[in-house]
Amino acid sequence: MSDLEHDEPEHDEQERSGPPPTASAEVLAAACFLVAALAAIGLGVVYWQGGQTQLEGLMLAVATGGIGVGIVVWAKRFMPHDEVTEERESLASTQEEIDDFRSAFEHGEQSVVGRRLLLGSAGAALTALGAALLFPIRSLGPRPGKGLKETAYSRAKGRAGGVRLVRADNSPLKPEDLAVDGVLTVFPEDHTDDADSPTLVIRTRSNQKLDLAEGRDAWVVDGIIAYSKLCTHVGCPVGLYQAGEGKLLCPCHQSTFNVLEGAKPIFGPAARPLPQLPLGVDDDGYLIATDDFSSPVGPGFWDRDR
Repeated sequence: MSDLEHDEPEHDEQERSGPPPTASAEVLAAACFLVAALAAIGLGVVYWQGGQTQLEGLMLAVATGGIGVGIVVWAKRFMPHDEVTEERESLASTQEEIDDFRSAFEHGEQSVVGRRLLLGSAGAALTALGAALLFPIRSLGPRPGKGLKETAYSRAKGRAGGVRLVRADNSPLKPEDLAVDGVLTVFPEDHTDDADSPTLVIRTRSNQKLDLAEGRDAWVVDGIIAYSKLCTHVGCPVGLYQAGEGKLLCPCHQSTFNVLEGAKPIFGPAARPLPQLPLGVDDDGYLIATDDFSSPVGPGFWDRDR
C-alpha cells in the first residue's frame, strides 16, 4: 500500500508538467510577435499618409491578432498550467533528482537565445503598436492651448497685406464678386482644409443698418461682413441666411443669429455670438482678414472672456 501511495504523486506530477517547450514553439511565438510589429509599423505609415479605413482595419487586426496568438503560444508552451503540491520530506536530493535538474538546466541554457528572441519580438510588437496608436491623436482636434483659440487667420496680425480670403478651390475673392444678399463660404488662403476656419461672408443691403460693437464698423468692406460658420452651440455649420431680416439659422438646433447686430443669438440654444472676422482689401483689390476672429470659434468652452 505504501509503495502505491508513493508512486501516485510521481505519476501526477509527470502529467501536470506537460510537454517540454520546443524550439518550434519559440519560433512560432516570436514569428507572431514580429508579424504584429510589422503590421503596427504599417498601420503607422497608413495613418501618416492620410489614412485608408479598410487598410487600417486590416493592419490593426493583424497587429493585435499577432500579439494575441504569440501570447497564447507562449502561455501554453512555456508557462506552468497547474499548482503542484509536494510533500516535504528529506532535503537531500536523490541521484535521480540531480540528473533531472542537470537536464533541465542544460535545456535552459540551450533556450536562452529563444527566450531573448521571444522577449525582444514581444517588446518590438507592443512598442510598434503603441507608437502607431499615437497617430490617431492628430484627428481628435486642435492642440491644447492656443490651438483652441487661434485659426490660420492669426497669421494676418501685424502682417502687411493680411491673409486673403479664398474659395474652396483656393481662388481669391474681390468684393464685387459677391452680390447683394449673397452668402459665400471662404477660408484663409492655403488652409481650405482647416476644420476651424470656414467663414461666411455676407453682403448686406445698403438700407440695412449695422449695429456692431465699438470699433467693428471698420471690419466691414462695402457692406460685406464675415462671421465664423461654426455654430457656438455644438459646432454645426451655419448657412441658412434670411436676407430680408438679416438672420442666420443653424439647421441642427435652430439657433438663430442676427447678422446686423454682431451675429448675436436671438433664438435657440446657442449662447454666444458668432465670432466676427475683421475684413480689409489688399493692394490688388482682394478681400483679406486683417486679424483672427474676435473670439474662439465653435462651441463655447472654458475660456469665454476673450
